[in-house]
Amino acid sequence: MEIIIVVLLGLAIGSFLNVVIIRIPKYENIAFPASHCIKCNEALKWYHNIPLFSWLFLKGKCAYCDEKISIQYPLIEFFTMIIFLFSFLKTGDLIFGLVSGGVFSLLLAMSMIDFKYKIAPDSLNLLALTLSIFATSFFLNNLVNVLLFAGGFTLLRFYMSYFIGKEALGEADIMIAGTMGGILGLKLGAFAIFLSAILALPVFAMIKEKDFQIPFIPFLAMATFLVFLFDNQVNMILKVIYG
Repeated sequence: MEIIIVVLLGLAIGSFLNVVIIRIPKYENIAFPASHCIKCNEALKWYHNIPLFSWLFLKGKCAYCDEKISIQYPLIEFFTMIIFLFSFLKTGDLIFGLVSGGVFSLLLAMSMIDFKYKIAPDSLNLLALTLSIFATSFFLNNLVNVLLFAGGFTLLRFYMSYFIGKEALGEADIMIAGTMGGILGLKLGAFAIFLSAILALPVFAMIKEKDFQIPFIPFLAMATFLVFLFDNQVNMILKVIYG
């Protein structure tokens, strides 16, 4: 029964995230107006907004103007559902599973926004940071880890900016680092940062255009989720390395 609740809630939140991803970068209200076709502006019926199923039923087209609906919509809904399901299965607890799922779904939304607009809204970033503190029952310990990671990245930012002569790292990176520390802890969080660089290297190597900026938040988000899911395996690797 709990799995069904988690899956349905994940799909519903995924549907809402699509609104967030589209409207927040444009500084639009995420509640009003109601969902509508961005082409013909016709208000959608409730049965046009059923996560996954409506897109499949409508064959990826608007019910009114026949305009194609981006595949982003069902993909975000599907991956958000997967995030909540895996978070619940990993934690084994409904509340902490939902909180962890909330953190990773916000990271997913920020990844999409960063990819499309090269920005990371503070509202989403701060919410993810706050939720990470409550992702386990060790609230105080999580808070300390948030502060350590955010503080460490702030210090790193000052040093890097000084040596390279221009601003390095952004405030968004500092907040995401805090989120990583809160939900993963110090050792796993540090490993996730290392893993994010490894994941990004092939992409950076393939993209040779100097003017093309590759967003880094998607790699941070992906690495954080992978380390969260495979924390036992990562701990074994770290134990072998450090003895």
